[in-house]
Amino acid sequence: MSGMRRAQPRAHGAGALASSPWVVVATGVLVMVVLLIVALASYRSRGPAFEARPADPLPTYSLPGSGATNPARVAANLPEPVVPGLTPRRTDPPPVEVPVVVVPGGPSAGDDVPEPPAGGVVPPPGEPAGGQPRPTTQPPPPPPPATPSSPVSGRFSVRDSWNNEAFIGEVLLYNRDRVSRPWTVRLVPPPGSRLVTSWVEGAPQGTPRMSGGVFTYTSGVNVGPGASVPLRFHFENTGGSIRPSRCTVDGVPCSGL
Repeated sequence: MSGMRRAQPRAHGAGALASSPWVVVATGVLVMVVLLIVALASYRSRGPAFEARPADPLPTYSLPGSGATNPARVAANLPEPVVPGLTPRRTDPPPVEVPVVVVPGGPSAGDDVPEPPAGGVVPPPGEPAGGQPRPTTQPPPPPPPATPSSPVSGRFSVRDSWNNEAFIGEVLLYNRDRVSRPWTVRLVPPPGSRLVTSWVEGAPQGTPRMSGGVFTYTSGVNVGPGASVPLRFHFENTGGSIRPSRCTVDGVPCSGL
């Protein structure tokens, strides 16, 4: 009997589970179902009850130096919470009243303001509304300045003539100044006459010129103080006249005409 082996007892734990896999599957499915039920119960309990829960009260702050602070006033000054789906409320500043300033001399609030003229153009001061400028009186122009009198004067005389068809005339120049002076003689001979020659007796010659019926002679040397110089000229074809119609020395009329 001692040589006979005793049969070993069979394990009923892990061996049973290993021999029966459907037991493991069934246990896992049962655990998953239990977890799903717990999750659904938790979601349903937080839905309506959480939305129906009143909002948390706004925190209140005490301002420094103000003593006892009204919680309602401080809460009113704080920004309101933003509700999802709604835009924040716009707060506009209160309207500011602009004071009306009345300018002395200008139209007041009760006065009637004149309407602008047609076209919307306001005429400038001094111009009527019709657009036509008012006639203004122009001041008279100032008189021309007086021509200074030349210290050199001239005297005309006829030295010789031929049947009133030709003559030799003379302009005697005299300087009344204390210094030497230049001079210019202009004369208008009879119409149609022709200049033959001109010269200065006893002095350097100047420059004669005949243009537009006017004879001009410019001195070649100044006349000394208190001295006199004769200018002579010969004209012919005078048409019966032996005197010029006009004679000047530096713009001053000659004497003797």
